[in-house]
Amino acid sequence: MARAEGAAVSATRAGFVALAGRPNVGKSTIVNAIVGQKVAIVSDKPQTTRRAIRGVATRDDVQLVLTDLPGVQKPLDTLTERMQRRVERELAETDVALMVLNAEQGVGPGDRFIARALQNAPCPVVVAVNKVDRLDRAHIIVALQAVSELGVGDEIFPVSARKGTGIDALADHLFSIVPESPFLFDAADHSDLSPYVHLAELIREQVLRRTFQEVPHAVEVVVDEVDTAREGLTIVHAHAWVETESQKGILVGAGGRMIRQIGTGARKELQRELGTKVHLDLIVRVRRGWRGDDALLDRLGFDA
Repeated sequence: MARAEGAAVSATRAGFVALAGRPNVGKSTIVNAIVGQKVAIVSDKPQTTRRAIRGVATRDDVQLVLTDLPGVQKPLDTLTERMQRRVERELAETDVALMVLNAEQGVGPGDRFIARALQNAPCPVVVAVNKVDRLDRAHIIVALQAVSELGVGDEIFPVSARKGTGIDALADHLFSIVPESPFLFDAADHSDLSPYVHLAELIREQVLRRTFQEVPHAVEVVVDEVDTAREGLTIVHAHAWVETESQKGILVGAGGRMIRQIGTGARKELQRELGTKVHLDLIVRVRRGWRGDDALLDRLGFDA
């Protein structure tokens, strides 16, 4: 992604907005809603977001660079340790912190931990209470009161990222508080993910939607090659890492049924993204303990 050049500081404003919250509160859906297109995959599984995915939203002379951070959690292995360190670095360097909570779940210990971490933040803190569409008015009021008692954030916005309710008001506020700056990315860009990583994430999303227990967390998808030699057809060569033969068996499924379902779902997403017919060549491979393998994590692009 190219950096924009030549914009006068006084003419434009731009800033980074880091989203902090427990796993599965809807940060990715909020990023997609503000950007206006899918830049982060969405699932009801924790650890869906492993990288600090940046979505870029530009309006006239203002630009937001939204960082969809991994959900704040207790590190369990080398992978989640790296994820947690990335969260801490991003929050220390951001222009605005956006704390996201799940209205349906209410305020929990994890939310209080994040709120304490943000109380002394050197940047403005905004709070979004997501999934209000799942509550009636009385319960929304109770949820907002509980959030206000956390003592963090200058503004609290009730939103439904899934339905779009309240997203415009939240985005308007974020656009209004970023500092004067040249644009950080080209106005036409929507994400800083490399094309191969973005395609791999779309495939992994289909794995997350169809697998349960440990399997979703033990899978990482890598796109090795994208062949566009034939007009109107894109061939995507990818493989999925798992940690054990039993996980491979689950992912492949009886008679290859599961991997075919994953491939069918992934092809639809890839075709929507690429605008062509897609042939997906997806191979499952076993790499024992990959989440604790520093060399592999480096190669996969997870910052140390």
